[in-house]
Amino acid sequence: MKPALNELGKLAKDKHIENKKYFDKLKKKTPKNLDYIMQDIHDAEFKKTDCLKCANCCKTTGPLFTLADIERVSKHLRQKPQQFIEQYLRVDEDQDYVLQNVPCTFLDNDNACFIYDVRPKACREFPHTDRKKFQQITDLTLKNVSICPAAFNIVEEMKKKLPL
Repeated sequence: MKPALNELGKLAKDKHIENKKYFDKLKKKTPKNLDYIMQDIHDAEFKKTDCLKCANCCKTTGPLFTLADIERVSKHLRQKPQQFIEQYLRVDEDQDYVLQNVPCTFLDNDNACFIYDVRPKACREFPHTDRKKFQQITDLTLKNVSICPAAFNIVEEMKKKLPL
């Protein structure tokens, strides 16, 4: 099932309590092979998912920028890190650097990324469904299923493959 982007928020909301209960059980009794299963589910989903057709993550959320990200991106843009910060970033309530605005400044009209080769780590790893020790980021995953159709599908597949 490929949820339509305009239905994703409602679908995610409808599944929220079910997913939360599932993740609570997962944390209490984590399967030994969870990372391998998640990697397989993640890889299978992204073989059939074209992020350029969606880019909802880039349109609705902003990544966290680490100092390494700032160095790398500013160098790519031929700016000093401080110039880059002043032009594009702000400090959020958690004292992290984030974009001043969404949709992302670096998103092109065709959903491509102007800085793709040097994009922030948070963008490279999104939706984080292949992260080691996946059970530690279930709160983040609960948020991401309402943003990313692939993350939604991955969680649904996970519940089938790992019934708890």
